[in-house]
Amino acid sequence: MPARSGLSLAGWLARLEQLHPSTIELGLERVRRVKDALGLDAAFPLIVVGGTNGKGSTCAYLEAMLRTAGYKTGLYTSPHLLRYNERVRIAGREADDAELVAAFERVDAARGDISLTYFEFGTLGAMLQFIDAGVDVAILEVGLGGRLDAVNAFDADAAVVTSVDLDHMEFLGDTREKIGFEKAGIYRAGRPAVCADPEPPASLIEHARHLGTDLRCAGRDFAVQRETDRWTYRGRACNWTDLPLPAMAGGYQLRNAAGALAVLEALRPRLPVSEAAIRQGLAVARAPGRFQRIAHAPEVILDVAHNPEAARALAATLRDQPVAGRTLAVVGMLADKDAAGVFAALSGEIDAWWACMPVSPRARDAAALAAILRTHAGHAPVKVQRDVNAALAEARSAACEGDRILVFGSFYTVAAVLDHAATQQ
Repeated sequence: MPARSGLSLAGWLARLEQLHPSTIELGLERVRRVKDALGLDAAFPLIVVGGTNGKGSTCAYLEAMLRTAGYKTGLYTSPHLLRYNERVRIAGREADDAELVAAFERVDAARGDISLTYFEFGTLGAMLQFIDAGVDVAILEVGLGGRLDAVNAFDADAAVVTSVDLDHMEFLGDTREKIGFEKAGIYRAGRPAVCADPEPPASLIEHARHLGTDLRCAGRDFAVQRETDRWTYRGRACNWTDLPLPAMAGGYQLRNAAGALAVLEALRPRLPVSEAAIRQGLAVARAPGRFQRIAHAPEVILDVAHNPEAARALAATLRDQPVAGRTLAVVGMLADKDAAGVFAALSGEIDAWWACMPVSPRARDAAALAAILRTHAGHAPVKVQRDVNAALAEARSAACEGDRILVFGSFYTVAAVLDHAATQQ
């Protein structure tokens, strides 16, 4: 479908970055007005996924299990790693450039003089595509927070908060209680409200009760029991036993998978999913950049962990999967992230560090990152190499038999490695 503006997808994305004075502007009034102008009323169930960490993995489990059960799914996630197209998937297929451009054209025509951010444009465009495609169910990942995020302009038939921890504090508050209140904003009265965090802040519980939701909490309404290589989900009405461990590595993935199953249990009257579909979905679900192995000898692992909670989970996974040699780390982070908290969580697991700087105007300078790192690295050497892939090349050269290399700290850092690897093929 030709674009009325004549812009390519790359041209549109560049335009969207310039249309609004702020990258982030929380609030629903503007996006709701454009939503109403477009007539975006979904006839299919909507699942909204929020939380500090685990959103992408939870979305992947939901999509995989629902698709295996035969449903035509729509999935909207962010951020992307290599292509904007990754953000919008219909029946497991990424939207192509023409579909995205056509959606942006329609949003642009409907908004009039209403200013929208890049993310707001994308959210409305994704829902347009899901409605046009006639999906059976849509899964929407919150961009930031929940209560005032553009995704929350749509009423969730079921919503899940995966975890609550400190991140984006300049927007959401500087305590778990403040952040929990923001996350709980995606819940709706009388509808399933899942919390997969085993220790939810009181603010989340109180807000969910104030709204009159059907609140389902990990440890109270659903639980996980792990055996060696199998696990059991026990819910209010469903017990699924002898399940395969999730395909994605890390003990925390059981929590994400259980949160997804709690959603499916709650929606079972509308979206029944067989135990066979659950098993197969768990076995095939993947979210790139989550303890993703891309090479061997030496082993190279990519992880988008960029806050202390994610770093603690990453440290636990490294301990659960020991190697004969050392663990070398290449790290690049954004300036607004808690680098000290991340390094404190991982310092005991890393034997040598390379600080780098991903390509982003928000990136922390590599030398400044190294200065923070040296206060937490103990005796582990810290080197500075501004370019992500140059740092990885140095780490590869320094690696011995049995060593592994971890590249982490930001979606931008992981994307740089994946992009470079794609150009080498």
